[in-house]
Amino acid sequence: FLVKDTRDIIRQAAKKSCFICYKMGASITCCQTGCDRTFHLPCAPDGQCVTQYFGAYRSFCWEHSPQQTLQPRPSQDNTCTICLDAVEDKVSYKTMACPVCQDARFHRQCIQRLALHAGIGFRCPCCLNQEPFMMEMLTMGIRLSKRPPSWESDQEVGPSDQRRGRCDATTCLCPGGREHTEAYGPWQLWLCSSCTAEGTHQHCSSLGNSTYSWECNTC
Repeated sequence: FLVKDTRDIIRQAAKKSCFICYKMGASITCCQTGCDRTFHLPCAPDGQCVTQYFGAYRSFCWEHSPQQTLQPRPSQDNTCTICLDAVEDKVSYKTMACPVCQDARFHRQCIQRLALHAGIGFRCPCCLNQEPFMMEMLTMGIRLSKRPPSWESDQEVGPSDQRRGRCDATTCLCPGGREHTEAYGPWQLWLCSSCTAEGTHQHCSSLGNSTYSWECNTC
């Protein structure tokens, strides 16, 4: 039954177009009742869509994505707490904030990278709160790795990790073969953010430049 259901999902997805890139094969539908927007997972950041990687794994289009509700910011320092570059003067899809101290502002991309490195030690980089902060970030679509912080295990997390130098995609498109890897570009090697046991070239799994992480089919 599981195989049959999977085939049905694939057939249905083949008939749907992504509202972001307009190509066919969009398998994700906004879970808001009455909304029929569909999109590819790699396209989600470009379309400001949110996928919640916990519980029911719900996905939302830009119009129905959860929004942070915060009080006016105590300070006027419009810089990212993580990279120290400028952020927007209000919270948005790209600019997020800590719901506890409400003073920490950070780029979505910066807090996503921190979450993947910090793992189970993920907390606000400003006030160090963990539980409410972590739940807020998960609700807003930040993905968390289920392992100890990378600085404790001395293992790097991310596409530049070369502990497994092989592409495990069903069809590897790299001219240099599955063993070939480059530091940047389409032949950059990504590891599964959950198990790190399988890898893929960026192009072989259609990962966009704004993709923050990748998970293998097993996970």
